[in-house]
Amino acid sequence: MIVLEGINKSFRVAKRQAGFGQAVKALVAREYQTIQALQDVSFTINDGEMVGYIGPNGAGKSTTIKIMCGVLTPDGGKCEINGRTPWRERINHVREIGVVFGQRTQLWWDVPVCDSFELIKDIYGVDDRQYARNLEELTTLLDLTEILKTPARSLSLGQRMRCELAASLLHSPKILFLDEPTIGLDAVSKIAVREFIKKLNAERGTTVILTTHDMQDIEALTERIILIGKGKILLDGSLQELKRRSSDRKTVILEYLGNTPSLRDGMYIQEQGPGRLVVHVEPGVCSVSEAIAHLSAQVEVLDISVLGISAEEMVAGLYREYKI
Repeated sequence: MIVLEGINKSFRVAKRQAGFGQAVKALVAREYQTIQALQDVSFTINDGEMVGYIGPNGAGKSTTIKIMCGVLTPDGGKCEINGRTPWRERINHVREIGVVFGQRTQLWWDVPVCDSFELIKDIYGVDDRQYARNLEELTTLLDLTEILKTPARSLSLGQRMRCELAASLLHSPKILFLDEPTIGLDAVSKIAVREFIKKLNAERGTTVILTTHDMQDIEALTERIILIGKGKILLDGSLQELKRRSSDRKTVILEYLGNTPSLRDGMYIQEQGPGRLVVHVEPGVCSVSEAIAHLSAQVEVLDISVLGISAEEMVAGLYREYKI
């Protein structure tokens, strides 16, 4: 179980104006600004949960992850993970966590991937039998057979991210921290990574904390999201609850033959083209069934679908609501 109570973290950052004169002045008298990265951050994550930790750039997501990993020490507050304080019992703590930072690597750049895995095995003290079992399973699930003997520098981004995931799981961690794990990946690689993470959670009960700006990752992987902005926790709830809270607006996509149909009150055109109409429906004014009946009475319907609010629209709305 992960418990954070009243976590605070600030950074002292040097500042100066542009120009050579200001650079010389800064050598004598440097100005500093204190940035409050986290303010009274509190939440609890149970074993086996998959949680999306979201917010705009600079909101405090990565700082929180680094505190939970034991990389940073907070200015105040309590962080307890599986009964340990990460920065005080770091060696024992890191044996039970795996971390993937999308923009950093834990693979050695100029050696084959399999050699990096052997080094990680020795660092974590994984016994030979467990290592062989985990390596075989991860190689199969992540399709790594053809690239294990390839140096990390020669891998594509998608191949490297699959290897990063495997490297973080060789020691069978109970908790997996994923910071932008699908950044820059193509559609096929993203799907493969998402499917693997879901299978890992289902079969091993691994707790997953995911930070990302890709809302498709959030929808595919998590049932609960925590929203942070300007260092403060703003929302904590299930994805479906937050969708209902954000809006009950529906979107009707109609493909048809005939003249463009008219709309009734509570229906608004979002997109229009030859034989295609995308309409927003406000259920408080016009129900979805009434909207469909109104449209189908005027044209020959070829195809019709109804969509709710997307995760991207929901999160954008929350950002606007909380002015972050």
